[in-house]
Amino acid sequence: MDPSALNSPELERFLSEEKERAMVNEMVAKLTSACWDKCITSAPGRKLSSSESSCLSNCAHRYMDMSLIIMKRFQSMN
Repeated sequence: MDPSALNSPELERFLSEEKERAMVNEMVAKLTSACWDKCITSAPGRKLSSSESSCLSNCAHRYMDMSLIIMKRFQSMN
C-alpha cells in the first residue's frame, strides 16, 4: 500500500462522510428508542393508533429540534 494514500483528500472525505453517516444512524436509533418508549405504552397492534402516531411525530420533531440546538451551541463554542 502506498503510504501517501493514507493522507489523500479522497480518503479524508470518505472518512468524514462515514463519520457523519454513523452519527446520523446513532441519532435515528436513539430517537427511535426514546420516542417508542415514550409513545407506545402497550403491545403494538397491526396499526398505530392516532394518538400513538401523533406522539411519535411530535417526539421525533422535538428530538430533532433539540439536537439541532445542541449542535449549534457546540459549534458556537469553537
